Amino acid sequence: MSAALCVMAVGVGTVSPAAAARPGAVDGRAPGAVKGGWRLTDSGSDARLRGLAAVSRSTAWVAGTKGTVLRTRDGGRSWRDVSPPGAQGLEFRDVEAFDARHAVVLAIGEGEASRVFRTQDAGATWSESFRNTDPRAFYDCMTFFDRRHGIALSDPVEGRYRIVSTADGGRTWRLLPGRGMPAAQPGEASFAASGQCLVSSGPRDAWIATGGAAASRVLHSSDRGRTWTVAATPVPAGDPARGVFGLAFRDTAHGIAVGGDYRPGQPSPRAAAVSGDGGTSWAAATAPPKEYRSGVAWLPHSRRLALAVGPTGSDLTFDGGRTWHTFDTGSYDTVDCAPDLGCWAAGEKGRIARLGG
Repeated sequence: MSAALCVMAVGVGTVSPAAAARPGAVDGRAPGAVKGGWRLTDSGSDARLRGLAAVSRSTAWVAGTKGTVLRTRDGGRSWRDVSPPGAQGLEFRDVEAFDARHAVVLAIGEGEASRVFRTQDAGATWSESFRNTDPRAFYDCMTFFDRRHGIALSDPVEGRYRIVSTADGGRTWRLLPGRGMPAAQPGEASFAASGQCLVSSGPRDAWIATGGAAASRVLHSSDRGRTWTVAATPVPAGDPARGVFGLAFRDTAHGIAVGGDYRPGQPSPRAAAVSGDGGTSWAAATAPPKEYRSGVAWLPHSRRLALAVGPTGSDLTFDGGRTWHTFDTGSYDTVDCAPDLGCWAAGEKGRIARLGG
């Protein structure tokens, strides 16, 4: 596939790789074709932005280092700094937004560095709704099943991953019992690289991506985090820098996992896998991205098209994650798509881009 890819049809997924590689080509059978690849916007920030929530083609939220939260309502033409006051020392790694006014952000770190903030007025004001008081816990990611129900994930404490839950849109959080969580492997953890180490699909299903241990694994819950099953993946681990970094499920059955070795210059073979049974089993991608990828997203209304991003580029799949084609070499850490076909990516040095024109 040409690196000058300029069309990605996101309507019904009927465009072919050959058509997409032709400059200016549009598959007329696929409504909502997106032209132009990634188009960088001027964020006005130099923060590394690993948290991203795509609300629509016009509205998106990003979060990152130095306590940074930005929001756009005009398709990225301008970004407003809506960071919580006094949060400059925090590392935001995940943001979940319900619309242009309501969002929840997660700060990572040991002990009290792990916190959750919530806004209901577009970032004009924020309330801190959770602060971790256990020095052994380190929260990485969060996800919401709907506007009220969500969960957040900590690396293992006493040999098991830890989950806190909200049933009121992030206003309050409670620790879930750990008896339904399988034992963690020695050295196992999740990567707070893209806000996608914990994801959900539908009203009750959630998945956790892991690495750093002998095997990379994906844990699955069908009851909003109370009980979990576990499956090994073919993505290489065996080192604190390797494993599954990001997950995406287009429904409760079909998932994609991406990862590799995040250290620059290190090889990342077999850095993607797919599941067709809700994460019960995983098969290696036959032609995975050639380098480490930290974020992945299904393109809306498609059964086969998805995007993966990482510090060295972006890839597209036309067959549900089995084969991948690089179309951009810019640096991004995370990617997300909204139901109206608005896809966004964000990363280092304040980079934020929207897919298409």
